[in-house]
Amino acid sequence: GLAQLYQLRGRVGRSAERAFAYFFFPPQASLTDEAHERLAAISRFTALGSGTAIAMKDLEIRGAGNLLGGEQHGHIAAVGFDTYLKLLTEAVAEMKGEPVEPEREVRIDLPLRAYIQPEWVGQEALRLELYRRIATARDADALARVAAEAEDRYGVLPDPVRTLLAVASLKLAALETGVEEISTVRKEIRIKPLEPAAGHSAVALRDDAVYHEATRTLNIELPARLGGESLAFFVRQALLPDEPSRPDWARVAVADTARRRPT
Repeated sequence: GLAQLYQLRGRVGRSAERAFAYFFFPPQASLTDEAHERLAAISRFTALGSGTAIAMKDLEIRGAGNLLGGEQHGHIAAVGFDTYLKLLTEAVAEMKGEPVEPEREVRIDLPLRAYIQPEWVGQEALRLELYRRIATARDADALARVAAEAEDRYGVLPDPVRTLLAVASLKLAALETGVEEISTVRKEIRIKPLEPAAGHSAVALRDDAVYHEATRTLNIELPARLGGESLAFFVRQALLPDEPSRPDWARVAVADTARRRPT
């Protein structure tokens, strides 16, 4: 299958050694149309981070019509691989009679420059793959792995990328505390909804915070000289005051960046 071909190709070479994978088949062999499609796909998707594209193509070739039934219509390309996996998980849970919890969304609207620079990751497909991995990290450990792998592959994390990772960390904190929106209104940061205990705790620790219990909204004065990842971690600490201001991976990254940058 296409997944097996992809795994075999991935075993060739090392991070510092360039290598090539060749797949041979007898010239007299009569290959099916699906086999030709698989070989064409494995030769087309050669860039690092092509796993998602390969998986989507494999599902498209094999068909993924009604997810679990026998009727396969190959509509996976219309919804995308990540959406397919989400739907598949929900379908399996439904068949088992397990409750399906809707995925919570968090809206973060802060004055930040958080993105992956084309100068740092040149290929668009690789940038999209890195965006996807950051967005789908489910906990601090997963986010730390993404940060470490990205730095190992592409070099020292630029400030906009570090800010992007910090925003992802803030999103995890919001999900943990039940917050649905973090935004700026005039010169204030608005966080809602926030449970009264957490809101009053934030006010007790901060002179610049006001909590409105009726709307479960916490307002914090927007720091004038704070931006980038520091602003994201500033808001994160308001949500999780008992935790370090920065996760372990972010503190290590700060030290590494300071050490590697030229003076």
